[in-house]
Amino acid sequence: MENVILKPKKQHIALIAHDNKKKDLLAWALFNKGTLAFHKLYATGTTGAFLEDAIGIPIVKFNSGPLGGDQQVGAKIAEGEIDLLVFFWDPLEPQPHDPDVKALLRLAVLWNIPTASNRATADYIISSPLMSEEYLRTTPDLDRYFQSHRKF
Repeated sequence: MENVILKPKKQHIALIAHDNKKKDLLAWALFNKGTLAFHKLYATGTTGAFLEDAIGIPIVKFNSGPLGGDQQVGAKIAEGEIDLLVFFWDPLEPQPHDPDVKALLRLAVLWNIPTASNRATADYIISSPLMSEEYLRTTPDLDRYFQSHRKF
């Protein structure tokens, strides 16, 4: 049986972009500034500072991605503190912290967090009527998982 979490109307949104995608994320954030201002924003260090200066909305900033910021966002997802992940990652440029990126995306899928990896998906998500409504999000029943995977 899955668990159900009521997503509040005011969401906690994590914003991340690789270097070659920061301009795309900025353009998206500027276009959606009015909507984003209603929510609580989080970001990895460099992206957060860049966005906060440009859009004038306070952002909780973690470390830069290669310095553990992706893992900090992943921890917040696992703790139930992030409702949406907008991560414009660069599929053409290898990243030194690719294992951290994969772990972050795995957590987002595990905890059933809506995730946008490009502008088109981010546009669809942020314009959804569900963005401004309460939503029942299911999460896995990890107690059952741990019981079936215990090693004696």
